[in-house]
Amino acid sequence: MSRQKMLARALIVFALLGACGTGARLAAAGEFVAEARTIAELKAVFGQVESRTVVPARARIGGTIREIGISEGREVKEGEVIARVVDDKLTFELNAADAKIAALQSQLDNARTEFDRAQQLLARGIASQSRLDQAKTQFDVIVSQVAAAQADKAVIEQRTREGAILAPATGRVLTVPVTLGSVVLAGEEIARIASGQYYLRLSLPERHATEIKEGGTVLIGQRGLSPVASGGSAAARQARIAKVYPEIADGRVIADVEVADIGDYFVNERTLVWIPVGERKVIAIPPAAVTTRHGVDYVRVATPDGPLDVAVVLGETFQDGDGPRLEILTGLRPGDRIVMPDVAP
Repeated sequence: MSRQKMLARALIVFALLGACGTGARLAAAGEFVAEARTIAELKAVFGQVESRTVVPARARIGGTIREIGISEGREVKEGEVIARVVDDKLTFELNAADAKIAALQSQLDNARTEFDRAQQLLARGIASQSRLDQAKTQFDVIVSQVAAAQADKAVIEQRTREGAILAPATGRVLTVPVTLGSVVLAGEEIARIASGQYYLRLSLPERHATEIKEGGTVLIGQRGLSPVASGGSAAARQARIAKVYPEIADGRVIADVEVADIGDYFVNERTLVWIPVGERKVIAIPPAAVTTRHGVDYVRVATPDGPLDVAVVLGETFQDGDGPRLEILTGLRPGDRIVMPDVAP
């Protein structure tokens, strides 16, 4: 054997040792020992995207909607004007308040003049003290009436300003159940805004109640309802069970899962979630140890008589600390020495 071939074979063996990881046990160069290991038994369920809080934006006064500045799916900021309600009666009430204040202001000017005249006459001894007191009382009454009329006008102005409907919180608009020209009453819902952090809500059969724990890890698939669209459990990402509700309703256990970066999902959108419901022992080997010929999967096993290709039935692919692993349903036993195809003699 030439020096280059020997060096190439040594490099391949070194790469396989790194791929197998520190947790794999090698019987000899290029061999992998099949060992039974315990993995979590996963069950695929549907999780539904929900918002922590959904806040309604309501009309504060009754009237006609003259302006709508939002639509479904738009992001809004807290305090932003999203619509405007106009009550035509408020304009007439405001004009009436202005007229009342103007009339009272005229009476106030007249009462001030009478009060000043009474003071002057009393100083010259022409008028009595009772006339001065009467003029002062009349002046004070009108002053109070002017203040009350101005307060009434301020109330009307405030009601006019309350025609602007404000976003109660920062979030995404879910629904806008009104249109321009709609007549609404005070307190009627103008829009629904998802303002809280998104999370996944799981509804699990009662038999899994004892396996679900707060802080447990679950796997979240990609967007899509089918295992193919979601990428399967091998392509899933991890998430944490944030809360398990203590009440079982209709034979279902409710649990919430915290997931990062699902803000672009639809509220009430469903996606596949794999939850651990138990444990099982499996024989797992690296995917590189499997070769396929004519649709049949083979694993090369080292025997006293030399390497032997054994047909196997493959199960699921999963990840562990040593990298990707293939579950072997039949064909191998714990302790079998697997010859890696790339370094087979």
